[in-house]
Amino acid sequence: MNLTLLCIIVAMGIAVVVLTKGLRYPRNVGVLFITVPMLMCISSTMTFIGGLLASRIAPDPKLATLPLTFMIIGTAIATLFIAKLNQAFSRKGATNIGFVLAICGALIASVAALFGQFYLLLLAALLMGSSLAFAQQLRFAAIESVSAEQAPNVLSALMLSGVFAAMLGPEVAFLGRNWLVSEHGYAGSFLGLSLVLCLAMVIFQWFQNPMVHHPHLEERQPRALWTIVKQPLFVIALMSGAIGYGLMSFIMTATPLSMHTMNGHSLEDTKWVIQSHVIAMFLPSIVTGWLIKRYSVLWVLVAGVIAYSLVAIIALSGQHVMHYWWALVLLGIGWNFLFISGTALLPQSYQSHERFKVQACNDFVIFSTQALASLLAGWLLFQTHWNMVVLLMVPLIIVMALVIICYYRISTRQAMVANH
Repeated sequence: MNLTLLCIIVAMGIAVVVLTKGLRYPRNVGVLFITVPMLMCISSTMTFIGGLLASRIAPDPKLATLPLTFMIIGTAIATLFIAKLNQAFSRKGATNIGFVLAICGALIASVAALFGQFYLLLLAALLMGSSLAFAQQLRFAAIESVSAEQAPNVLSALMLSGVFAAMLGPEVAFLGRNWLVSEHGYAGSFLGLSLVLCLAMVIFQWFQNPMVHHPHLEERQPRALWTIVKQPLFVIALMSGAIGYGLMSFIMTATPLSMHTMNGHSLEDTKWVIQSHVIAMFLPSIVTGWLIKRYSVLWVLVAGVIAYSLVAIIALSGQHVMHYWWALVLLGIGWNFLFISGTALLPQSYQSHERFKVQACNDFVIFSTQALASLLAGWLLFQTHWNMVVLLMVPLIIVMALVIICYYRISTRQAMVANH
């Protein structure tokens, strides 16, 4: 077994013991800490080898990034159906459907690699992307499994597991690359991914549907979705997630093209910048939950906007490797603060029996925004230049600052009412 892979498995095991035994979190937290990054391996694996395989089997090399786009589209589309599936089959049952989609997608991708079928690879990417929508919903399952006081820390722990997903996917793809003989390569990589997903599905069977408190029968009439989404708190939570994810995807997607293709920086330097960015996305989760409890969501949102502002300033200052490195690290930190804060705020906008449709609506907007941003990034970069891509961050940073001001006013008003 690859030494790096062994270290990842040991680290995940130690983390689960600390969470469930040391911090005394419910078993669900440990199960999700293991299974979510295993399911999220799809994203890191497709990012690592999806484009490489597509460039060999696509009818036109310019279509090499299309599988990644299909994966994101699959995530956005699946969020439209998750609420109904959660209500019909429970959180656990619906997630098992997501695992089946993931495994089928990985196996189809392996077949596509074996026979050089580009359009079959697109179907596989769509299926695997759909399963990622179920993985994203599991952050709400983690929140529902613990008390309100524990929720920020548990959410941070689950986000931190994304570091394992970023490392585990490429390691499995590399380890399994020669398992199947293929003219185009990578058939064994997707077979290895399917085995990881099968193991994750088996472990997930230890998950128990959270016992969510429901209001009294006379209070259980669910409000119309439009009534819920008009609430200022919902808008603030949604904007935090959508702007955070949209800007992160926009800049991250353009960075490798700008660095390697347009500015001639080495592939090693480009890889180092992207790896640093991914680590910066998830590593701050160690303290984000504590920061929310200690200083409130408001100040974590402020820190996120400051980080994004620094991204724009540094990225416009030059295009040397260190400019890209600092900009992408701060981009990851800013995303972490905005996305976790938005997720922590969202449950304040709905009642327990409304949660599935509100969570699905929230994720549909966020991942549709991410898909649009990833599609526009490369096109805009080649039509204009890097500085124009960065400048387009500024209006959305201003919008997010205005959203924070609105949240400050709402929080101040609520505090005044509570004191009286």
